Amino acid sequence: MLRRVLATLLPVVFLVHSATGSGSQTKGDDADQDEKVYDIGPGIAPPRVTKQVPPRQSGNRGVRVVGSVIVALVVSSRGIPRDVRVTKGLDKEVDQNTVEAVEQWRFAPAQKDGKPVTVRISLEISFHDM
Repeated sequence: MLRRVLATLLPVVFLVHSATGSGSQTKGDDADQDEKVYDIGPGIAPPRVTKQVPPRQSGNRGVRVVGSVIVALVVSSRGIPRDVRVTKGLDKEVDQNTVEAVEQWRFAPAQKDGKPVTVRISLEISFHDM
């Protein structure tokens, strides 16, 4: 029964306008770290998710989670997420599982003047009962 309930909780992702600040978790190589980081705005096409890994569902407590986790991150010009951090959480375990999942995502990078650029974004991952 618990597995059936957890299987019905579907994470839904929304790209939220640009985020500010940066976290302490770093993913990516040194070349990505040195790139200028843009905020989404006029003249910059946002990145698109090309590979999405769903957050691992918590099974330890048997509690259904409904709501949203908002994460801020930087998407490199190669489409690699880095500096993923929670800006609005639901539960410590759900938040950590969400960060771990988003770190595995891949993106078609943002574009400025037809060239890939590094951008700062926020994502809203919604969990709802279906």
